[in-house]
Amino acid sequence: MSKPKIVILGAGYGGMMTAVRLEKELKAEDADITLVNKHNYHYQTTWLHEAAAGTIHHDRTRMLIKNVINTKRVKFVQDTVESIDRENKKVALKNGEIAYDYLIVALGFESNTFGIKGLAENAFAIRSVNTARKIREHIEYKFASYNNDPDAKDSDLTIVVGGAGLSGIEFLGELVDRIPDLCKEYDIDPNKVKIVDVEGMPFVLPPFDRELAKYAQNYLESKGVVFKLSTFIKEATPEGVKVQKKDSEELEEIQAGTVVWTGGVKANHIPADSGFETNRGKIQVTEDLRYPEDDHVFAVGDVAVVFPKNAERPYPPTAQIAIQEAENLAKNIKHILHGEKTEAFVYKPKGTVASLGEKQAIGVVFDHKLTGKPAAAMKKVIDDRYLLMLGGVPLVLKKGKLNLL
Repeated sequence: MSKPKIVILGAGYGGMMTAVRLEKELKAEDADITLVNKHNYHYQTTWLHEAAAGTIHHDRTRMLIKNVINTKRVKFVQDTVESIDRENKKVALKNGEIAYDYLIVALGFESNTFGIKGLAENAFAIRSVNTARKIREHIEYKFASYNNDPDAKDSDLTIVVGGAGLSGIEFLGELVDRIPDLCKEYDIDPNKVKIVDVEGMPFVLPPFDRELAKYAQNYLESKGVVFKLSTFIKEATPEGVKVQKKDSEELEEIQAGTVVWTGGVKANHIPADSGFETNRGKIQVTEDLRYPEDDHVFAVGDVAVVFPKNAERPYPPTAQIAIQEAENLAKNIKHILHGEKTEAFVYKPKGTVASLGEKQAIGVVFDHKLTGKPAAAMKKVIDDRYLLMLGGVPLVLKKGKLNLL
């Protein structure tokens, strides 16, 4: 009798951790495991804002998949997923197809422009290693050109960030660290640089405690960031953005050399395009992370939506939740293969921290509010803990931010 084929689509937090945990939960004779990803590396999306600002090199954010998984236990296929055929239990890839007995969909997210005119064409989005690299290079080009290009304008040094959620605020924190170095390197008066954040909500960091969110806003404003709250980007152009204050009919034009959109993401389009029933594009899974209409298909991470028991709102799509889903799913796959009852997924929050640069952050860890350097240190501990779970001590020492456990 042939071994069951387990196929994992995507090597983000959910997919990568599922592969690593399945290695530990299953014996070699239990199943054949295949991980499919379009790149040959796994990257930490929670570090991309640093690479985009240029405070770390983009290579720090990624690691080769073959150096993390045991390739004798998990086969890696580098290819792009095009569609899922549940009826025939096959996945169409750009360069072929792959059959499965159990499928784990962990395809992650895509940038969501919400139909804003010109945003896709004229704004950057922090969604991958390559897009983060493009943002850094673009900003550096604008600074390098300012004193050398006769057509350069002061507005070339203006950076507009769309959105004041976690990604937007963390990117702003890195920018205020990076800009002084760029000004010194390219002999630019820091007073000529403007950083403007445009946010539709009347406050920053909606999921955070209001006191902590205000701390973050005050800190960034002290570093020169201008917040335009209750304001919406209506259009992005090659010259900047057009914004509109809530309850106003007037459009304001902000000229800028760089526009970065962090205002939202959506689930990968492939499940919906492949006929899955979705909730706002996401696969709404059962308590053991299965697709309700197919006991052989599971979903984790940004592409899945999980509702706590008796709750009206789902768990937020965070890396921390994706990692815990992966751990739960690996155990459940083992239970299924052994004919045992599966376990319901229950999220156990460890805390949430938002970085504001290298030495500043805010957060709640085990019900304790943290600000400043203690929060920044905790953020690094959290980042290193993930590396420890993924690849053990060697990966922490190679990629970690503290270089200690």
